[in-house]
Amino acid sequence: MTEPLPDPYPVRRAAAVSGVVEPPGSKSISHRALNLTLIGRRSATIENLLDADDIAAFRAVLVAMGWRLRAVSGSGLRVEPQQKDGSQSAVRLDCRSAGTLLRLLVASCAVTPGEWILDGSPRLRERPIGPLVAALRQLGAEIEDLGRPGCAPVRVRGRKLVGGRVEIDAGASSQYVSALLMAALNADGPIELLVPFLVSSPYVDTTLEVMADFGAPVEVRRDGQAREFRVEPRRPELVNGRYRVAGDDSAAAYPAAAAAICGGSVRLRGLSPVATQGDRAFLGLLERMGARVKATEEEIRVEADGYLNAVDCDLSAMPDQVPTLAAAAAFANGTTWIRNVAHLRIKESDRLAAVATELRRAGVAVDELADGLRIDGSPGLVAPPGAPRIPVRTYDDHRIAMSMALVGMRRGGLSIRRPEVVGKSYPGFWRDLSGIRR
Repeated sequence: MTEPLPDPYPVRRAAAVSGVVEPPGSKSISHRALNLTLIGRRSATIENLLDADDIAAFRAVLVAMGWRLRAVSGSGLRVEPQQKDGSQSAVRLDCRSAGTLLRLLVASCAVTPGEWILDGSPRLRERPIGPLVAALRQLGAEIEDLGRPGCAPVRVRGRKLVGGRVEIDAGASSQYVSALLMAALNADGPIELLVPFLVSSPYVDTTLEVMADFGAPVEVRRDGQAREFRVEPRRPELVNGRYRVAGDDSAAAYPAAAAAICGGSVRLRGLSPVATQGDRAFLGLLERMGARVKATEEEIRVEADGYLNAVDCDLSAMPDQVPTLAAAAAFANGTTWIRNVAHLRIKESDRLAAVATELRRAGVAVDELADGLRIDGSPGLVAPPGAPRIPVRTYDDHRIAMSMALVGMRRGGLSIRRPEVVGKSYPGFWRDLSGIRR
């Protein structure tokens, strides 16, 4: 049994970092593989499935929906649909704090026979799903608000969608588009989805890649920022009934950033040699800041001497890495600008406010903008000798905890409240961070 972490968790300074890290399976791909299995209603074995809180929530939902789950060798999971018992009562599905799960399930339950009540944590009830619900209703879905309109909880009665053309506002979340694309596979006719503006577009590209792996390719047309998707109804199915989840590029960003911030070398293994996840582009940002990145078929090596340069960047395509980049920017020469990420305010926390607040408490000069951050780097920032540790607030947000831990590795003098929150996406984070500290 794993020993509980001290709370707050003291982050020790690192003179440099060195070692090998194998990040866990991708959270984004794990969600999509399970969701397509649910929509296809076929047995499947998912290998290298992420073992983290958000995926545990999805697994619990599948059990509540009548599926049988059993572990197979390694980190695999066998998922099998079971016969219904004939009960007509509504089934409650707890999405906990998983925003991706809620949005995928709203659409998936709309095409799954039965009556489903979707709910979650108080924070999840604040996260919007209105544009997705509106688009699904236009396609014949029966969804009833049980609380504030456009938010959980909702009651969904499953049926097939009707074919047709629908426009969706994806300015707040690309997950609306991903959810609808997968649910459109269970429709009476082709569905054409028009998206005038798409935030975090690489996540939709990941959805399209996983759908193709499940035998359900989607036709895509691009016109500037607008995209139009055409989905032909078909039952998603794996060729051999097995699917392997690639390593998580989002999780890999943290040890990579640790090398850039503290200096040293980190080797990342278990990642796809092909950059199929949007957050792989974060390594390019580290290169712009002065790190050196070398990729082979077996691993990606990130090396740095601890001297970083500021950058000016639009992170709308990889918003999850805003806190990570902010941690590196705290020690960079010059002023870093992070732009076009207003949608970070509706994540697990208001991430722009949270990052700005905690960096300031650590002594970093930060301006919080309406849609981003301005950070004046302090390469020589070190905790004053003998000063008490500053307990970092994590706002129940895994990415705030992990990014501020990176700050603590170079600055020193920080401790992380509720360190277990990293279990949402990267349960082995503290072990891996400790393993590369020198």
